[in-house]
Parts: sequence; C-alpha cells; structure tokens
Amino acid sequence: MKHILFFGDSLTAGYGLANAATQSFPALIGDKLTAAGLQYRVSNAGQSGDTTTGGLARLDYWLSQPVDVFVLELGINDIRRGTPPNTIAQNLQAIINKVKTKYPQAKLVMLGMEIPVFLGGDVAVQFSTIYPRLANANNMALVPFLLQGVAGKKHFNLWDRLHPSAEGYKVVAELVWPVLKGVLA
Repeated sequence: MKHILFFGDSLTAGYGLANAATQSFPALIGDKLTAAGLQYRVSNAGQSGDTTTGGLARLDYWLSQPVDVFVLELGINDIRRGTPPNTIAQNLQAIINKVKTKYPQAKLVMLGMEIPVFLGGDVAVQFSTIYPRLANANNMALVPFLLQGVAGKKHFNLWDRLHPSAEGYKVVAELVWPVLKGVLA
C-alpha cells in the first residue's frame, strides 16, 4: 500500500481537537482517499509547536519507512519566534532535499502559510513568498494558504483563534484535497 506522509506542526497534528485521529485534516483526507477507492496509508507526523529546525531534526525517523507522497506544512512557528524568512526557506529546502534524496520518486506537496501584512510588514511579505517560490523550484504541488477560508473566522477556530476547530478542519480538507488528488492522478 502506498504511503502519504503529512509532516508539519500543530495545524497538521490537529491541536486542540477532541479526537485528532479522526478530526485533523490528514484524517479527513484519509477518509476522502477511502471514499475515492484509493489505497493509501496516511501518517500524521504533525507535532505541536514544531519549527523548520525541529522538523529537520526529526525527519529521518519519518523517512525510515517508504514515502510515496510527502506533504509539508511548517514555518508559522518560526515566524512567531522571530526566525528570519530566509532561514525558514533554507530549512524547508533542506527538508525537501532530504525527502528527494531518500525517495526521488515521491510526489511533493507544499502547504503554504501567510501572516497579515499589518502584523509583520516586510517580514510578512518575505514570508508569503517562501512557499510558492520553493514549490515552483522543487516541482511541488502547492496549496498557497492552508487556512484560506478559516483564518479570522471565529466559528472555524478554537478559542485561541490560531487553530482550526473540527468544523474548520473540514474546510481545510476541502482546500487540500483537490491539490493532493491531482498529485495522485
């Protein structure tokens, strides 16, 4: 059976959900795969609070099993901690390079993030260019903004207004599914 690895932070992990194993967007994508009759095993390698540096450090463990599709979602915690955008980009590229080296046939998907310009100014602009630039340079499918339709909408987020609720993750899964399905075709 082919393997899809979702590699990210709390947004991938399903932080704050009553049951992340069934309500996170990787779990919902798994349901969509089953409904479509596609035989894939889904691994959720989301870790709350993770950064691109942390992801790079823990990647080898997850690459110890074959990966057919690698879905990358990291970087927002780096920005929150003041990591410069070019360092984030270098770390993401290093993660991509490791995957490509170990599994050259793996399909790659980038899940982009954004921060409002009014919060970050030039840093926000630099940050927003990382994901499309890396996706283009590495021939990756791209979801430009993972939280499109969810960010800033109270009814789709937990009390912290940073993490999607179970309802919010349904919106996220609907955003990710067509891009992922296109890679599988």
